[in-house]
Amino acid sequence: MKFLITVDRDEDGMWVTECPSIPGCFSQGTSKEEAVNNIREAIGLCLEVRAERGMPLTIETLQVEVAA
Repeated sequence: MKFLITVDRDEDGMWVTECPSIPGCFSQGTSKEEAVNNIREAIGLCLEVRAERGMPLTIETLQVEVAA
């Protein structure tokens, strides 16, 4: 499965990642590479827990265009 993730740096310099299609699925790392590897693991664990609880694996995400 492929998932879209976000990658950002926080005020302390940590790299923070999130998988928007899986509620509550966040991770972090001291480097971008570490954070991306960590979110891969977190996604797997989140999917496992959601399946065990009978929850939908993901929620719908949409891309919208906004004129700036």
